[in-house]
Amino acid sequence: MAIARVLAMSPDIVFADEPTGALDTEAGRQVLALLRDTAAQNRSVVMVTHDLQAAARADRVLVLRDGAVHRELLPERRGSLRCGDGQRKSGGLT
Repeated sequence: MAIARVLAMSPDIVFADEPTGALDTEAGRQVLALLRDTAAQNRSVVMVTHDLQAAARADRVLVLRDGAVHRELLPERRGSLRCGDGQRKSGGLT
């Protein structure tokens, strides 16, 4: 519900902190699709997540470590973040 209130306001920037964290797989997919649609409307989406499948859908992925940017995952490396079985993959971005 919170995401609907935010998106209804059509902000230039949307901040999403663990948007799929408490959701089942289908609801998580729907939220990520909404965020992707938002980005396609020339609005910025800043998402913080431990969900590697969600991160793999982003246009840009920055990995943070100890409070600082550790590295950027380039698009050709993001395919390795996806699991294919619908399960969340943990580790790898620490």
